Amino acid sequence: MKISGVEIRPGNILEYEGGIWKVAKTQHTQPGKGGAFMQVEMKNLIDGRKTNVRFRSADTVEKVRLDTKDFQFLYAEGDDLVFMDVETYDQINLPTDLLGDAAAFLQDGMTAVLEMYDERPISVQLPEQVEATIVEADAVVKGQTASSSYKPAVLDNGVRILVPPHIASGTRIVVNVYERTYVGKAD
Repeated sequence: MKISGVEIRPGNILEYEGGIWKVAKTQHTQPGKGGAFMQVEMKNLIDGRKTNVRFRSADTVEKVRLDTKDFQFLYAEGDDLVFMDVETYDQINLPTDLLGDAAAFLQDGMTAVLEMYDERPISVQLPEQVEATIVEADAVVKGQTASSSYKPAVLDNGVRILVPPHIASGTRIVVNVYERTYVGKAD
């Protein structure tokens, strides 16, 4: 589907110069001279390159629709992660860097959504929030106010986050995967 250069929004997937790009940021600019344009920061989903492109309102670009499919994480094998299609039980190996920093939050049996382009996986989306156990938490410093003071803690997957002072080691908590922030105690 073709869209005008000024209709581009963050999160759009575009086909541009033979590549598949995900829009990270957009900024609409209307200079004193000349026509308005959209400054677009994009990341190539195949090789990870980043670029900045100016699109005028007269420019058109192809908006790509990705197929999504549910897969279950089975195990890690070297630098690859093995996922299984929940419908066909086919297994697929994907490089760990396709997940980026979120790979640390993968848990056995976790369901992830793979975005596919021409039957080729180009990104993996984990659930927004996961449960994890605190294995190490600093002691509370007396005199700090409870409202704004957070203390560092280490999760069972090795990730360091900040938690409220009342959270102790051994507590199960809910963590936002992509922001690496404390959400609340697990039920």
